[in-house]
Amino acid sequence: MRNYGQHNALLCGIRIAKGEIIVTIDDDMQNPPEEIPKLLCKLDEGYDVVYGTPSNEQHGLWRNLASVVTKMALQTAMKADTARNVSAFRAFNASVRDAFERYTGPFVSIDVLLTWGTTRFAAERVSHSKRTIGTSNYTFSKLVTHALNMVTGFSVLPLQIASMLGFALALFGVGVLAYVIGRYLIMGGSVPGFPFLASVIAIFSGAQLFALGILGEYLARIHFRSMEKPPYTIRHKV
Repeated sequence: MRNYGQHNALLCGIRIAKGEIIVTIDDDMQNPPEEIPKLLCKLDEGYDVVYGTPSNEQHGLWRNLASVVTKMALQTAMKADTARNVSAFRAFNASVRDAFERYTGPFVSIDVLLTWGTTRFAAERVSHSKRTIGTSNYTFSKLVTHALNMVTGFSVLPLQIASMLGFALALFGVGVLAYVIGRYLIMGGSVPGFPFLASVIAIFSGAQLFALGILGEYLARIHFRSMEKPPYTIRHKV
């Protein structure tokens, strides 16, 4: 009824699809449909998801740069080496979607959701033509925004960075305090008040950040719980 975004629309189509294998492809025809059999042959080798990786992407400099940023974010969110081969041209077994059947979050990344159901990923080189009609809706800013949504929506890395930074600052403050006390005991003097005050500030600032990081970890667990991420998935029943 409205444009929620490419990945949201794909999720809708994936859930409605009836076949045993699902193929997604952009409508700009930069990936020729004639390349689909390559992905299907790779699936027959025992993989669950196969990406059509362009042998030579036909995009501009800024689009390529934004794609690199997006794939770095995907690497963080997917926790899989295949992130660098991700593309919108993909084929996968329909059974994989059972893992994200109950996902209801407004921020969608099909590639991250696929990792909920399998670890059997592969990539196949395919041709990539220049776009002949229209322009891409994925601008540099939109791709960066998509990357941020993936990192904050499907990963706890920002919270872990804050926690580690707080722990490091607290250690630094303790080190400075030990240095100030040692210098005072050995040499008998220092700048009055300043080193001690600086070390105390560093310790408490670090402790606060570390505490926020711990709180963030618990919030992250609530966040992941709200996404209805499955505790397991079944490939087939015997």
